[in-house]
Amino acid sequence: MANNFSEMIDRRHTNSVKWDVKDNELPMWVADMDFRTAPGIIKAFQDKAASGIFGYEEVPEAYFEAVQHWYATEHNWAPNTAWMRFVTGVVPTISSAVRRVSNVGDNVLVQAPVYNIFYNSIVNNGRHVLSSDLVDHDGQYAIDWDDLDAKLADPLTTMMILCNPHNPVGKVWTADELAQIGALAAKHHVTVLSDEIHGDITDAGHPYTPFASVNDVNAQNSITCVSTSKTFNVAALHAATVIVPNEALRNVVDRGINTDELAEPNSFAIPGVIAAYTTGSDWVHAMNAQVTANKQTLTQFIAAQLPELQVIEGHATYLVWIDCRHVTSDTTALADFIRAKTGLFITAGAVYGGDGHDFIRINVACPAERLQDGLNRLADGVHQFEKQA
Repeated sequence: MANNFSEMIDRRHTNSVKWDVKDNELPMWVADMDFRTAPGIIKAFQDKAASGIFGYEEVPEAYFEAVQHWYATEHNWAPNTAWMRFVTGVVPTISSAVRRVSNVGDNVLVQAPVYNIFYNSIVNNGRHVLSSDLVDHDGQYAIDWDDLDAKLADPLTTMMILCNPHNPVGKVWTADELAQIGALAAKHHVTVLSDEIHGDITDAGHPYTPFASVNDVNAQNSITCVSTSKTFNVAALHAATVIVPNEALRNVVDRGINTDELAEPNSFAIPGVIAAYTTGSDWVHAMNAQVTANKQTLTQFIAAQLPELQVIEGHATYLVWIDCRHVTSDTTALADFIRAKTGLFITAGAVYGGDGHDFIRINVACPAERLQDGLNRLADGVHQFEKQA
């Protein structure tokens, strides 16, 4: 079964969240790829289905060994399998950890603009969002270290949710940056939860560094969440892994995921993840090459056809962050207008906090033909918006 990243798969009327749109609409919003997943995963599913038996299952050691193998071979980090726990998703694990590691009324620090569901995990559990906003320096986001230090020092700040790499700005944090974050968090007794769900999706020459791999300070004060879901487009598999090197902290997290019923796999989770992490490397490398090419196509198109927009140079994720401040400071209105006029469904940036109201986010994990359709619609929509402004 060959990889085909040009295949135009019709996903309408398949119960797809992404493709639950009108017939004339093109969705390029939620983090869901339009590529068929890796052949090894499909075969593992087929083999499991052929058994015809789908009873209660345990997580075997082979699962954790596969996770370890992947991180050792792809990311130069071989976490001990004893540090790992199976969970049914990164987001429910974040919410569970918030409940266990922090207390009602505490601050949980984020770096806006950031993945909007973090806010739900914090606010819905009675904690307060405290953001140390990333600073945009002419298209390059950076940390305001003095601000981060001050907000971590707040006595009510007990937890930090780090997005590594960063969604939506596509930032690949360096080992030095991660070490500095870790040192500040440890100094102020703040536990770091690192969401590394996008870690496998980076441009060549820009590898991501797992937070806990940097040094022992980071390792002993962190909870790391990883998953095949974004990498292999298997979000509905509901399978992820939480890695906690510190035994005391691991026991706290472990109690939470069991209390919250997040530790039981479905029948396809175990064979799917093992297949992904033991047979999927070539597919991921090819997928990343396609995503990089798509990001380059988008950047070139906008420079030529929409110079009033600025693409933020990000080397991670298949999501592109685009500055629209020379067109509008209300990209919610812009995105709604574009969808109404052209059918292109993109994400307005306000939901991510920080300076997100000036930005839109576009998902480019699709065949080149579909991307070009989206770019044409984007140009048409922006030009119509400018004329009526």
